[in-house]
Amino acid sequence: MMMFVPMYLAYEMPLFVLITLGVIKWRRANAKLLKKPSHYFPKVSCIITCYAEGDAVKTTIESLVEQTYPGEVEIIAVVDGAVQNKHTYAVANFCMKTIKRTKRHIRVLPKWQRGGRVSTLNAGLDAAKGDIVVNVDADTSFDNDMLCRIVRLFEDPNVPAVGGALRVRNVTSSIWTRMQAIEYLVSMQGGKTGLAQWNLINNISGAFGAFRKDFLKQIGGWDTHTAEDLDLTIRIKQYFKRHPNLKIPYATLAIGHTDAPDDFKTLLWQRLRWDGDLLFLYFRKHWPAFSPKLLGWKSFLFTLLYGFLQNVMLPFVVLVYLIVTMIIYPWQFIVSLSLVIFTLYFFTIAYFYTLVLLGVSERPKQDLKLAVWLPLYPIYSMIMRTICCFALLNELVRRSHEESSMAPWWVLKKGQKF
Repeated sequence: MMMFVPMYLAYEMPLFVLITLGVIKWRRANAKLLKKPSHYFPKVSCIITCYAEGDAVKTTIESLVEQTYPGEVEIIAVVDGAVQNKHTYAVANFCMKTIKRTKRHIRVLPKWQRGGRVSTLNAGLDAAKGDIVVNVDADTSFDNDMLCRIVRLFEDPNVPAVGGALRVRNVTSSIWTRMQAIEYLVSMQGGKTGLAQWNLINNISGAFGAFRKDFLKQIGGWDTHTAEDLDLTIRIKQYFKRHPNLKIPYATLAIGHTDAPDDFKTLLWQRLRWDGDLLFLYFRKHWPAFSPKLLGWKSFLFTLLYGFLQNVMLPFVVLVYLIVTMIIYPWQFIVSLSLVIFTLYFFTIAYFYTLVLLGVSERPKQDLKLAVWLPLYPIYSMIMRTICCFALLNELVRRSHEESSMAPWWVLKKGQKF
C-alpha cells in the first residue's frame, strides 16, 4: 500500500497538470476568439452514416438543417444496406423531399448491399462537394451553433481535422447512462479540451468529427477493419514530425448529443469492441508507425505513456495487483487497500468533474445534477477496467476485431491481415 499511492501520483500527476493548464489556456483562447468575428464560411458536407436507426435519422437531419451557420451546408444521408433497412431509407427520403431551407441541400445515397461503416463513410466522402467534411452518426443530434463553432477552427490552414464534443442524451435512462454521462463529461469535455491545447488529443470521435476534405482524400480516407476513428487519428498524427505545424484542435462547445447504452449487456458489447480495438491498432496494425521519426517526440512519449501503458497495460496491472493482494493478504488489509483505491479514484473523478463544471461546461446546471452519482463512479470505473482486460485478451487470442459489428464478415475477411 505504501508504494501504490506514490506510483499512482507519479503517473497521474503529469496528466492532471497538462489537462488543468490546458483548460485554463482554452478559457483564455476562447474568450479572445469570441471577440473576433469570423468571415470564413466554406461549403460544408455532413455525412450521416445510416444503418438501422429508423426515425432517429429525421432528428439528426433536422438538427443539421437548423444550424445557424451562414454558409452552404450539404447533408448526405448514406444508407448502408438499404435493401434490408427500408424504414431508415424511407425516413431519409421523406426528409429530402419535405425539409426545405435556404443554403441547405439534403441528399440520400443508398448502398443497396451492406458494406459496413468504413465503406459508408468513404461513399459519402466521394460524393461530398464541400471543403469541410463532418462525419456524424444517424442517432446523433446537435446544438444549432455546432457548425459555426467547429468550422471556425479550420481558418487555420494547419488544421486538417477537428474533434467534436459529445454528450449523453439519455442521461436519466439508467444508472449506466448516468455513469457514461460523467465519463463523457470528464474524458471528453475535460480531458480532450485540456490535451488539445498541447496538440495531444488522443482520438477524433467516430460519431462526430470534422476534416478538411482534400487532406482526408490525400491520406486515403477511412480504412477497412474496425475503430475507424482512432485508426484515422493515428494516421493523421504520423504526419506530425514531417509537418510540425499540423495540429488537431477540439471544438469544446460544438456539441453533439448521442444515446448511450442504457443496459449492462449493450454497454458490455460496446466496450468489448472499443477496448479490443485498442490492442489491434496499437500492437498489430500501427505498431511500426509508433516512432518519434513519424509522430515527433512529444506525441510519441504521450502516446507511449497514456496510450499504450494507460489503455493497454494498466488495466492488467491493476487487476493482477488486486488478485494477488486478495490471495496473499488478510481480509483486513484488503478492505483497507480497497478503501484507499476507492478514495483515490473518487478524488480523481471529483477533481476533474469540478474542473469541467467550473471551467468548461456550457450547461453547468444540468451537469451539477450528476454530482450525487459521483461516489458510484469508482466502482463503475473498476468494472470497465475488468471488461477492458477481457476485451484485450479476447483480441489477443481470438482476433475479435475480425468479428466487429461495424462491417459484415465478408468485408472484414477481405481486409489486410495484421
